Formats: sequence, C-alpha cells, structure tokens
Amino acid sequence: MRNVAERQNGNDDIDLFQLVRLIGGQKALVVIVTITVTLCALAYAMLSTPIYEARVVVRTPTQDDISQINIGRGEGTGLGLLSVKDVYGVYLSNLQSQALRRKFFQEVYLPSLVEGARQGSQDQLYAEFNKILAVSVVGPTAPDRYSVVVTLPNPKVAADWVAQYLQMTSDWSKQELAKDLRADALGKAERLGRQIDAGRNAARKVRDDQIARLTEALNIARSIGLEKPPLIANTLSTEVSAGMEGTLTYMRGTKALEADIDNLRKRTSDDPFVQGLRENQGTMQFYRDLHVNTDAVRLYRQDGAIEVPDRPVKPKKTLIVLLGVVAGLLLGICLALYRGARNRTT
Repeated sequence: MRNVAERQNGNDDIDLFQLVRLIGGQKALVVIVTITVTLCALAYAMLSTPIYEARVVVRTPTQDDISQINIGRGEGTGLGLLSVKDVYGVYLSNLQSQALRRKFFQEVYLPSLVEGARQGSQDQLYAEFNKILAVSVVGPTAPDRYSVVVTLPNPKVAADWVAQYLQMTSDWSKQELAKDLRADALGKAERLGRQIDAGRNAARKVRDDQIARLTEALNIARSIGLEKPPLIANTLSTEVSAGMEGTLTYMRGTKALEADIDNLRKRTSDDPFVQGLRENQGTMQFYRDLHVNTDAVRLYRQDGAIEVPDRPVKPKKTLIVLLGVVAGLLLGICLALYRGARNRTT
C-alpha cells in the first residue's frame, strides 16, 4: 500500500511538471492571447460611452417651511394642524409613485429620444427609463432621507433631469395639498353655514312664540278693557312693572301689546338677536375665501446642490483592463494546454 501511494504521489508530481512544461512550451501563445484579450478590453473601455450619475438627497422640511399650510387650522377650529411628517409624507408618496414616473416618462424622457427610438415598444422604453431614474431610501439609519439618481451619457442633462423630477414632484404634491386644504376649508364653511341657519330658524321660532304669547295677553287686556298699564303708587309700581311678563303680560295694556306685536311681525331679520351669528358669519366667509399660498410652502429640504458630474461612473476602465488581463491569461493557458495535449497525442 505504501509503495502504491508513493507511486501515486510521484505520478502527481510528474503530471504537474508536465503541465508546467506544456504551458512553458506554448508561452508565446499564452502571451499573444493575453495581450490580444487585454487590448480588446482596453479598446472596449476606451470606446464605450461614458455614463455620468447626477444625485441629490431630500429630507424632511422644517415647521417654518410649511407654516402657510396651517392657516385657519388648530385648536378650536375643528381642523387639525399638519405636521412636517404629514406634509413630507405626501411628497415622498408622489416621489415614489408610478403615476409621477409615467408623467415624467411622457413629458421629459420620450421627447428626448430621436424619432425612430420613440416608435418602439412603450413597455420596453419604460423599462429602459426605469434603469435611468432611481429613487431609494438612503439607508436604514436615515429612513427620512431619499436619494434621486439619474444616469445618462450627458452629465448636464442628468443634472437637469434630477432638478426637473424634484420640481415636478413638488408641484404635483402642492396641487394635491391645495385641493385637500381647500376641501377642508369649504367643509368648515359649510358647517358654519348650517350652524347659522339653525340659529336663524331658532330665532324665528322664538319670535313666533313671543307673538303668540303677546297675542294671548292682548286678548286678555281687551277683555278687561285695559288700555294702559295701571298706575300704582309707592314702591309697588316698580315691582308690578318688573313683573309684567308671563301671566301678567296683559297688564302692559292693549296699546303697548299691539305695538309690540306689530313690531315683531314687521321685523325683517332676526340676525341681530341670534347670539354669535355675526362672529360665525365672519368665520364662515374667512374659510370660503381661504386659499393657501402653496408657492410659499417647501415640502422638502434639499441636502446640497445638484451639481453637474465631471467623472463618469461607467465604464470602470481600470477594472475592465484588469479583468481583460486575467481573462486573457486564463484563456491563453487553456489554449496552451489544449494545444500541448494535442501535440502529444499525435
């Protein structure tokens, strides 16, 4: 057994030396193949169209950035205050939405293509567009920070597209917020309008009830022939006058009662007698006229300026050349072994 093992080890050593001799005998081939593949890799790296990457990071706005949004909202209004998280959430939702990407695809990407390229499959074109524009969270440690990246052969266009996408997202989000805020304001105005109508209806019913009570008192005064209030001497006069309400209303006399009833019937509006009506009317008009100036609102903060990249991210020339050298060397060795084995068999 020991002799067999030694013979096997000896054979392995011989085989290894033979491989080295085979490669050494074909070293010219190995060198030629390595140089050829390396030159091809170098040519590819030099001739490939450089791709530039424009990038920007967005983050949560400040409370001052969204202060205009909360006009007419807060405690006592029935409309809750919107936080920076609420507003930024609307922006992020649109930033990642397929609807906005489709809009950008239709309005910006397709017009940038030559006429012939636009005639291809729309699904294929959209798939290529999705490789160009990417939106992603920066990292788990900063969940509120998102990056927008555009990769194009033209560095200036890449930077312009990043800026356009951020602006389009902001405009879209502001329109959505303005619509929601307007709906909240009109809803508040409608509720106040119903409250005002209810107050007016209640005042009209109170007036009708008052007329009914006075009419009944007038009938009593007429039945007893009491035209004017009775004259009562001393301190009882004040007490009786103050008590001429309720069951003693008839004691005011027919003239006073008729004048009071006539005045109530001719009243054109009960508004001055509705408590809080004028205040509610003013508040209602405020919400009806409320239009939030979203131009003064910032839905996000930009972390740094959008700069035109001056160094391509693709192709990575050094890496491509190194891979070419390795690939050429391996290919040359394989060809050398194949050629040497063939020569031995012949």
